[in-house]
Amino acid sequence: MTGTVVLGGGFAGVWSAAAAIRLARAAGRELTVTLIDPGDDLVIRPRLYQAEPSRMRVSLDRILGPAGVRRIAATATGIDTGRRTVTVTARDGHRSEIDWERLIIATGSRLQPPTVPGAELLHNVDTITAATKLDAHLHRLPDLPPGEGRFTAVVVGAGFTGLEIATELVDRLAALPRDPGEQVRVVLVERSAAVGPELGPGPRPQIIEALTTLGVEQRLGVSLAAADAEGVTLSDGSRLAARTVIWTAGVRASPLTAELPVERDRLGRLAVDTELQVIGAPGVYAAGDTAAAAAEPGHQVLQCCQHALQLGKFAGHNAAADLLGLPAVPFTAAPYVTCLDLGSAGALFTNGWDRRIVSTGDIAKARKRNVNELWIYPPTDDPDELLRQADYRFSVRQICS
Repeated sequence: MTGTVVLGGGFAGVWSAAAAIRLARAAGRELTVTLIDPGDDLVIRPRLYQAEPSRMRVSLDRILGPAGVRRIAATATGIDTGRRTVTVTARDGHRSEIDWERLIIATGSRLQPPTVPGAELLHNVDTITAATKLDAHLHRLPDLPPGEGRFTAVVVGAGFTGLEIATELVDRLAALPRDPGEQVRVVLVERSAAVGPELGPGPRPQIIEALTTLGVEQRLGVSLAAADAEGVTLSDGSRLAARTVIWTAGVRASPLTAELPVERDRLGRLAVDTELQVIGAPGVYAAGDTAAAAAEPGHQVLQCCQHALQLGKFAGHNAAADLLGLPAVPFTAAPYVTCLDLGSAGALFTNGWDRRIVSTGDIAKARKRNVNELWIYPPTDDPDELLRQADYRFSVRQICS
């Protein structure tokens, strides 16, 4: 097999494959593009904090198949840049090697589990499997024997994901049948001295107001020390009775990035040049959560949907351009925005790296719904529209993280 091989079927991988096909067709050239991912669907990962996460997916074949992208259901386990091969393992355990002329690594990021007693009891919303398991667990709570903590959820990590799942859980738990007087309780645990530490001080008053309105408790300056079936122990020695504990703290780039003997940042992301080619690995490009690319002077891209979409389009274009002898284009990130869901308290929309507030409440909530339910979904069964949107210059709206 020759041509461009894309590793990963997330947002960055999908748009990398589509962009490579788009450029080849625009140039009147033929190009083989193959996408390798163990799953059959694009998982809408930004929505996994919501109820019914099992439906947050779109068939990869319906997105990419009509455009002529070949798909292989397998897990990439090794990369040989000298021989230009990828080792993959199929679902039946069969291992094989796939040749490539240009390679795009878009295998995303992984939540880092803690090394504390009882870590195996923690839930998360990092994958569709884990989020679906949490959803099923919540629906089983009414069947558990009544007791302290039955409808208490502890969310560890008050970053973007932690804030979204904590605020969403208030209504998800309240909708469950429970005994009279049995209270819903959501506790947000954060080792920093403030919620949303990476979001900065700008939007913090609005975030705190939303948490207060919803009754989400804050335990700041402490971390998780241990978990068991009845609750958690925090680093200050305090105890919280809870039948639901969710870990949201910290992600790193896919371990596949370690297959390349090149520079990586503290998150495991690959150092790339302005065209998203991995420095020190000719013919290899990175996109999405595996790429340590510059968004603008003084700022690198974040591991978020907004940047994954953009990186994928540029990486696919440039990988194809390199292979076809066409000009490459330097990666240029769209202005950074943030759209944070705050459950029934609304949402928060900001502009810029200092997160200047643009809207809050119902107005921001309407925008967040558009982001989650419309704007981040690629076209299905419509190759012409897919390829139109795969142009790196295309922008329907500012896509929120």
